Amino acid sequence: MPELPEVEVVRRGLEDWVVGRTVESVQVVDPRSVRRHLGGPADFTASLTRTSIGAAVRRGKFLWLLLDGLPRPSALVAHLGMSGQLLVEEPAAPDEKHLKVRLELSPEANKPNQLRFIDQRIFGGMFLSPLVPTGDQFPGGQGSEAPWIPEAAAHIARDVLDPASTPEALYHALRKKNTQIKRAILDQQVISGVGNIYADEALWAAKLHGLRSTATIRRPDIVRLHTALVDVMGRALDAGGTSFDALYVNVNGASGYFDRSLNAYGREGRDCQRCAEEGVLSVIRRDPFMGRSSYSCPRCQRKPR
Repeated sequence: MPELPEVEVVRRGLEDWVVGRTVESVQVVDPRSVRRHLGGPADFTASLTRTSIGAAVRRGKFLWLLLDGLPRPSALVAHLGMSGQLLVEEPAAPDEKHLKVRLELSPEANKPNQLRFIDQRIFGGMFLSPLVPTGDQFPGGQGSEAPWIPEAAAHIARDVLDPASTPEALYHALRKKNTQIKRAILDQQVISGVGNIYADEALWAAKLHGLRSTATIRRPDIVRLHTALVDVMGRALDAGGTSFDALYVNVNGASGYFDRSLNAYGREGRDCQRCAEEGVLSVIRRDPFMGRSSYSCPRCQRKPR
């Protein structure tokens, strides 16, 4: 599933290619992809047509376009789910096999004028959501200074790349939980945008085991973890995201390559690079975790007793 860096790469692409343009027409190819829109496909089409795209915004893994021209302040939420893609294409380009929604945009020099939502597994979708004030009066997310957020995303916490996110806020959020630290940072109401890959990478960098109890966490631990999350997310973003799956692409179809820089995730049976640099042999191990896998070093990430 795409994580924060992948979604931020898409947001930046939308910011460059679609913000400032008008939605001239809408075609819902598969009604299942607008099932979260309460008014149904016909209302989705009618509501979006002739609106203008004011900003592309993201919080955690949630992505939305702020719209001008609606009776009530609202946003077009695009949930990528497991396999959703947003691609900007020329009208003459062949339709993708799993095309679900097509937005015809106003012409602009040197820019294709179709925004296409493609979704192979149909876990994602698009829908309109009314905007509500942020509880802390800070901007709703990356990409806009407006203190508004779609009602559908108002329940999720800020992410580590958000300027309003701090180690102290993360510390207090974690101490309210009585669970394992990896479970906690995967909880989007504690901190948003962290998925399995980046959780393992950040825990490795912070020398913390994912099974460590939040009840034992100290502030220095959380400072290291927050720093590691910011670093790993930033480096993944610079690389264009982590593309284990060809489905995770920018609006121009480009894939990321951060998977080449992973230190823990997917490295079962390979040397821990940090321990190797210290002249000690230790091998990354894989353990089952919440129906998935966790990767850690048994030496520098001591498992709690």
